Amino acid sequence: MEENLDLTKLDQIVEEAGEGKRSLIPVLQRAQRVYGYLPPEVLRLIADRLEVALSKVYGVATFYSQFHLTPRGRHIIQQCDGTACHVRGAARIIAAVERGLEIKAGETTPDLKYTYEVVYCLGSCALAPTAMIDDRVARGLTPEKMLDIIKNLD
Repeated sequence: MEENLDLTKLDQIVEEAGEGKRSLIPVLQRAQRVYGYLPPEVLRLIADRLEVALSKVYGVATFYSQFHLTPRGRHIIQQCDGTACHVRGAARIIAAVERGLEIKAGETTPDLKYTYEVVYCLGSCALAPTAMIDDRVARGLTPEKMLDIIKNLD
C-alpha cells in the first residue's frame, strides 16, 4: 500500500454517493479526483464499501477511458492523430515529442511532470494538426512548435 494515501477520504465519498453498484461510476470519478488516479488499494476499498465484486470495479475502471490506474503527469498532453491531423503531420509531432520527453505515447515521465497521449479526434480538424495541452487547444502545430510549447509549460 502506498504510504501517502489517505484512504479515510473514501468513506466520505461513498457516504455522499450512496452505497451499491449504482454508485460505482460516481464513486470512481470522485476517488480519481481526490487521488489523481485509481490505485489498487482504492479500488479494493471501493469494492468493499459498495459491496461490489472487485472484478466488476476493475472492469468498469478499465472499460472507460476517463479512469486511470497509474499516476498521471502534472501536464496532460493529448496529440490528435485523427485523419485531418494525421495527413497534416501528426506522426512527425508524435515522434518528436516521444524523443523530447523520452517516453512513448500513453506513458508518463518518471518525474510525473508530463503524461503524453495520442487521441483520435479533438474536434478541431480545420486547425490541424492540433493537441490538447492541459485543457487548452494548440493548433497549427509543427514538431518544433509543439516542443517549444511543452518546454514553456512551467
